[in-house]
Amino acid sequence: MEITIKILIGLVAFLHFYFLYFEMFAWTTKGPKIFRGFPKDLFVPTKSMAANQGLYNGFLAAGLVWTFFISDAVWRDNISLFFLGCVAVAGIYGALTVEKKIFFIQAVPALIAVAFILFK
Repeated sequence: MEITIKILIGLVAFLHFYFLYFEMFAWTTKGPKIFRGFPKDLFVPTKSMAANQGLYNGFLAAGLVWTFFISDAVWRDNISLFFLGCVAVAGIYGALTVEKKIFFIQAVPALIAVAFILFK
């Protein structure tokens, strides 16, 4: 069970490191391909806003990676639940305000990891 939890946390962290890259460094090149419903002329003016958002995704990923170095099981679970909860809330908010697929890409993996931690 612990291996599955670590894999799930690693997956969520990897996704958020990718979001950091995408939002901070590839917003104007990959953004129009990923968010096809947005007007293309919005990507350049929102580049710094997306970079700021990418930085926050990096903090979430770093917090999840931190959990791999916590030896106390209770402390590790609590920190994992905190960061996974933040990811899930961000994914739900993104689905409600930007695009529904964000729920499945961001929130669902975090919620699955939360379930594994809570029901182990």
